[in-house]
Amino acid sequence: MTATSPPASRPGERSGDLGSQVLSGRVIELRKKRGLTLDQLAAASGVSRSMLSQIERGRANPTLAVTLRIAQAFGLSIGELVDQPWTASRIEVVRSDDANQLFRDDRECRIRTLSPLHMEKSVEFYEIRLSPGARLSSAPHFEGTRELLSVTQGRARIQAGDNVSLLGPGDSAHYHADLDHTIENSGDQELVCFLVVTYQ
Repeated sequence: MTATSPPASRPGERSGDLGSQVLSGRVIELRKKRGLTLDQLAAASGVSRSMLSQIERGRANPTLAVTLRIAQAFGLSIGELVDQPWTASRIEVVRSDDANQLFRDDRECRIRTLSPLHMEKSVEFYEIRLSPGARLSSAPHFEGTRELLSVTQGRARIQAGDNVSLLGPGDSAHYHADLDHTIENSGDQELVCFLVVTYQ
C-alpha cells in the first residue's frame, strides 16, 4: 500500500521544523555518500522523485511511513536516519539470547546473525553450530560473493565447487560463494564456527 504524503510547501515557502532540516541534510549526505541519484533513491525507496527533492530542500515534512521507506533504502532505522552527527556514535549490542537474531534453529543446525539486522548487507556475520554429520548446503550467491569461515570447535569439511578443504579448531578458510558450497561437520562433536559473507 502506498502511503499518502502531505502536500509539499508552496514554492518559496520553507519549513521551520528542525526535524525537516535534519532529515534534509541527512538524506543529501547519505545519497551523495552512496553515489545515488534522486531517481535511484526513488526506485530503492518507493518514494517519488519529486517528494525526495522537496525533502532535500527542506520543503516537505514527510509522514512516518515515507521516512521509514527512505531509512530502509539506506539500510538504517528511522532513529539512525534523523540522528544528529554528535549522537550517532554508540555501541550496538547483539545479545546472545535475542531470538530475533536466530536465522535457523533446529536439531541439526543453529545459525545466529551477529551483525545488526539493519546493517547494509554488503557484509554479514554469523555464528554457526552444526551437529555431528550435519551439513549446510547453499546454492550460489550473487556473483563476487565470498565467505570466510573460522572454526573454534570441532572439525569442518568445506566444499566450494570442486574444491574441498578440511578445517580444525583455529583454522580459517576463504572461498568463492558464487558456486555451490557446503559446510559439513566431519567430526564427532558439535561444530562451532563463525562465518563472514562479503558481497562485491
